[in-house]
Amino acid sequence: MLGSLIAALLGVPQAGKGDAELWRFDRLDRIGGYPTTLLGAPQVVDTAIGKAVTFDGVDDAMLVGVHPLAGATTFTWEAIFRPDGGNRAQRWFHLQETGSEHRMLFEIRVVDDRWYLDSFNFSATGEKALMNRQSLHRLGEWYHVAAVYDGKVFSNYVNGVQDGAAEIALTPQGPGQTSVGVRITLVDYFKGAIHSSRFTRRALSPGEFMTVPTAGAAR
Repeated sequence: MLGSLIAALLGVPQAGKGDAELWRFDRLDRIGGYPTTLLGAPQVVDTAIGKAVTFDGVDDAMLVGVHPLAGATTFTWEAIFRPDGGNRAQRWFHLQETGSEHRMLFEIRVVDDRWYLDSFNFSATGEKALMNRQSLHRLGEWYHVAAVYDGKVFSNYVNGVQDGAAEIALTPQGPGQTSVGVRITLVDYFKGAIHSSRFTRRALSPGEFMTVPTAGAAR
């Protein structure tokens, strides 16, 4: 069934012992020693910033049997990814609590040759989607995105620049599963590549975020 995905990401700022889980998308069968379940045919490829997993936007996905932010009262969720076009709505990273509708998602909306970020959180005490439709970015390039909750304010960022923020009460989510490349209900597939992700159980400042590796340096 669903497996677990925990991978060590090297060469990024450390968030502190014990509070961060680092994932690296550089293999398919086991990542960080934990098995994954594959749908379709995602591929590991060499890119200008190192190995990454590509998804075709049709039926490629990775399923893992863990919610890496379960129990977190505050958090920072980061990812380095490259959107390559595809359908307008894409739910490309989904953390789901078992037995409820509570979830966290990274999504994008594609508009012509641009995209904008949608960061969504639904907990027992509140839900919020952060979308800035005016903050458009070019497809086919690498980006860092982050969703941050400090116990009071839910905010999101693209390349260290805040896209949106809202004051909201978000309660911790319980154990669950993760889908990568698709919504956990297997709709809204992602077309592009994912290099890495980090889950930190505290609110980081933009200066503490990961950054997109220099092209060629991570090969």
